[in-house]
Amino acid sequence: MRSASDLTARARIRDAALARFGADGVAGTSVRAVAADAGVSPALVLHHFGSKERLRQACDQYVLEGIRSGGDADEGALADMLRAATPVRRYLGRALLDGTDGATALFIEIVGRTQEWLAAGEAEGWVRPTSDARARAVTYVSWLLAPLVLGDQVGRLLGGDPAETATAVRGARAGLEMLTGGLFTDDRWLTAFTAVDERETR
Repeated sequence: MRSASDLTARARIRDAALARFGADGVAGTSVRAVAADAGVSPALVLHHFGSKERLRQACDQYVLEGIRSGGDADEGALADMLRAATPVRRYLGRALLDGTDGATALFIEIVGRTQEWLAAGEAEGWVRPTSDARARAVTYVSWLLAPLVLGDQVGRLLGGDPAETATAVRGARAGLEMLTGGLFTDDRWLTAFTAVDERETR
């Protein structure tokens, strides 16, 4: 059995690694740097996690658990969740830029969970039906994560770090406004791309 202090130290190390990996990438982060950020010794980091790779895996697992436990939230809970998610957003953005196997697994998991969530929304009546549920989920997740991968460019134009809550909410509201109310007033582009799709799949 681990003591309460062990569990606290483990969580503190994981949180420090999440922030450091998000800032410098896994390759650019040392165990010593994570230990310094967490206020512990490098030996304690290795005691809890064994290696930097296993520490990265623990960060991936933490992110995945957050995604799996996500659900409906009232306004106050949503605001708290968004504020707490800043390090996770930075971690995801950096992981996707680095293109690691772990990032690939994270993306696949996020898409899968999103596809399930949207399917449930269809069944409950608050999501419109689609002819391609997989493509919808992949596209939706790509839209959500693109500002994190294009962080410097997006931040320059929106006037803030896309991983920070204020900028993340600004971008999310704009996206949700388009998804909820629509962007185009007629179907000319949908018709054109549907025709191309049908031609290419013959």
